[in-house]
Amino acid sequence: MKGNLYIAALCVLLASCASTPGTGGSLEEAMSHDGLQKVTVKGIDLAYARPNARLSNYKRFMIDPVEVSFSRAWTPPNTGSMIQPSSADRERIRAGVASIVREEFVRELQAGGGYPVVGAAGPDVLRLKADIANLYVAAPDDAAVGRSRTYVVSAGEMTLVAELVDSESGEVQARLVDRSEARSSGPRVSLSSPMENREEARAIAAAWAKALRNAVDRAQGIEKK
Repeated sequence: MKGNLYIAALCVLLASCASTPGTGGSLEEAMSHDGLQKVTVKGIDLAYARPNARLSNYKRFMIDPVEVSFSRAWTPPNTGSMIQPSSADRERIRAGVASIVREEFVRELQAGGGYPVVGAAGPDVLRLKADIANLYVAAPDDAAVGRSRTYVVSAGEMTLVAELVDSESGEVQARLVDRSEARSSGPRVSLSSPMENREEARAIAAAWAKALRNAVDRAQGIEKK
């Protein structure tokens, strides 16, 4: 299974691992099935890379559209409100998170004249396929019902599933998984406005983007001051 279909399969496996303890081995097997080996990437929970992969060969990036899937545990009527989100609500949430994640990767990679983001393959172009799995959102508190239909990212249920792929050959160079929580404490984040909600999601995405940028910079021999 290749491309986005493989990432989609990983997202399904992650959902299964989250709901069924003891399945971590299956996830690690899936991460390494095509010869990738486990490596350490600062800021990323689980990373696998192709032996002898040379990220230093890549000077530009392609970034695929981001797909977003909800956590299986998301049951809106039980998360602080009896409002049941409509299909339009779900699509708005998916589109909003997808846009924020892609924007942060583009912003961080291009910062300071770093790595141009392009729309075509090339010998020095690395393709980033990044999806979001296990997104958990909470309905507004009862006091907010009637004033707005704001949905809030809950802590602990937003997971990055990504592949770095040679844009010409399609060979996977690295595969990453990272589960991240919102900055606020407590089992669930209750925010007062859509702007705060977006900022929580943006902070998570920015941290992922920075971890990737730092890893690519190190491969290029760029040292942070």
